[in-house]
Amino acid sequence: MTSFMNYLVSEKSKILSLLLQHVELTIIAIVLAIIIGIPLGIFIAHCKSVRKYVLGFINIVQAVPSMAFLGLLVPVLGIGSTPAIFMVVLYSLLPIVKNTSTGITGIDSGILESATGIGLTPRQILFKIQLPLALPIIMAGVRISAVSAVGLMTLSAFVGAGGLGYLVFSGVQTVNNTMILAGAIPACILALCVDFVFSKIEVVAIPDGISTSKSKRSRHAKNPKEYRDPKYKARRRKVIGVATALVIIFIGCGRYFFSSFAQKETIVVGSKDYTEQLILGNIYADLLEEYTDYNIERKMNLGTSVLWNSMVEKEVDVCVDYTGTILVNIMKEQPEGTADDVYNHVKESALKNYDLQLLDPLGYNNTYTLAMEEDVAEKYNIKTYSDLTKYSDEFVFSPTLAFENREDGLPGLTKTYNMKFKAVKSMDGSLRYQALTSGKAQVIDAFSTDGLLEKFKLRVLEDDKNYFPPYYAVPIVNQDIIEKYPDVEKVINKLAGKIDEKTMINLNYKVDELGQSPEKVAHDFLVEQKLIKE
Repeated sequence: MTSFMNYLVSEKSKILSLLLQHVELTIIAIVLAIIIGIPLGIFIAHCKSVRKYVLGFINIVQAVPSMAFLGLLVPVLGIGSTPAIFMVVLYSLLPIVKNTSTGITGIDSGILESATGIGLTPRQILFKIQLPLALPIIMAGVRISAVSAVGLMTLSAFVGAGGLGYLVFSGVQTVNNTMILAGAIPACILALCVDFVFSKIEVVAIPDGISTSKSKRSRHAKNPKEYRDPKYKARRRKVIGVATALVIIFIGCGRYFFSSFAQKETIVVGSKDYTEQLILGNIYADLLEEYTDYNIERKMNLGTSVLWNSMVEKEVDVCVDYTGTILVNIMKEQPEGTADDVYNHVKESALKNYDLQLLDPLGYNNTYTLAMEEDVAEKYNIKTYSDLTKYSDEFVFSPTLAFENREDGLPGLTKTYNMKFKAVKSMDGSLRYQALTSGKAQVIDAFSTDGLLEKFKLRVLEDDKNYFPPYYAVPIVNQDIIEKYPDVEKVINKLAGKIDEKTMINLNYKVDELGQSPEKVAHDFLVEQKLIKE
């Protein structure tokens, strides 16, 4: 508890910033879902022939895993808040549309016949009879959507939109329960606050005659004339409408202001979604802020494919990647020659085919490796991959999801070494380390610079057949940025050759074991290197 409170105090500005991002994104998504969902529910309530098709489509969207859906949106909508809001809106539609339709169609037909009999038009029947009577059911759907939107919005961190999900998923990656709680607890509190706010809106919005609120009935008893006064009701609803409009305008103007500000000579620095990448991303962002006058925007914690596509689409301008990853995963080629040969080949191809410029390497090779607990490896006398092959059918292997499916990962590894594991149970991020230490797995994949290798004192096995290609870390910049801002290349190359494997392991260790934030570790490193001031 003490460490959690200390973390809240030390990172309060960051947590508050992410919370405000989360609130903004959630409000926008909820408002859009209401604007789209209620009219759509009214439409299908009156056009029953299309109701099953609309609800069927929305149900299909609900059945698609949210992460998969978000991944599908990135190539179309890019990264940032747009795909995150779009995803949450779609997932929030079902309760609103279905409850609106159900509330309207469930009204007694006798009431509608009486309304028609006294001469009300269809529009008058809708606004004076159907919607007021259906409002309790509609508001129930809105409240469900609003609360679920808070949780769904945590996924926005995967596409660089920020929010509390950044803390949650960064904490999972680094086995940092304090960071997880720092993101999860505010998200839970926010969900409760959203539910409370909508419960109050529900009390005010529902007509007096059908309200089930005890407080409302009590007020009626104290002052019945006031609450029967049509002018009072009209004034109250006008206040609600104006307040809602002001909130929407405020959010819209705020987003316009910040987006306009960001367009002025902005350089976007991105990173992947694990410790090392978060550190490197923040190192380059700090460096550019120190030596240039440009606005530096950080899009951290992106998935591997999301980051590369964002670089190609020029939504991210600067990032760090690895020569082996680009060669095998992007170019679909096998390594030939020395590490320098691979670097030169990748550099030429990146510029020619993707309009990306590889700058000078950082100085270390972050290749894949396999790791085991020391006592298990010692028991079977396993030091190399070939040693592991002899006993692989007795072990459970827990790689990352990416490693299991990459051609330069498990598929190629098992062919080269003829490994046949007892079972393969993929777990993303740091969860595989927990599986290893708990005995649920005996072998995991790892990066050679992982701080968690040091934290858990694992034995790193030797790749005795040199299966894995060289994965030298290199900064990548969009060629347009180099041409537009020539000084960027010189600033980024200040780190050339400054980080070896031992240094990177130490930086990762500070985050994974000592619990420091990637931002602090990045800043302290640059200060130690005398590249920026304290």
